[in-house]
Amino acid sequence: MKIFWTNAALDNLLAIYDYVAQASPFYADKLTKRLVERSEQLEIFPLSGRIVPELSNPDIREVIEGSYRILYKVKTDSIDVIAVIHAAQNLKQ
Repeated sequence: MKIFWTNAALDNLLAIYDYVAQASPFYADKLTKRLVERSEQLEIFPLSGRIVPELSNPDIREVIEGSYRILYKVKTDSIDVIAVIHAAQNLKQ
């Protein structure tokens, strides 16, 4: 399966980088790299993430990396990463 990052997810990733880079550009690089690498596992194991509890949609799943949730949509032949949010963030807002 091929992984595609939506513009919204890329914006989330950039915002995370910018926020963390204020304190440590080194750690910001490391964190964003870990988030991207974590999403790459979905090419082989697209159903490895849990169904997002707030949404109850079996096509929308998430994997956790550190304090972040990587939300993605499972399609027939691809995966769309749709958001990267902090675990403390309320998804319903």
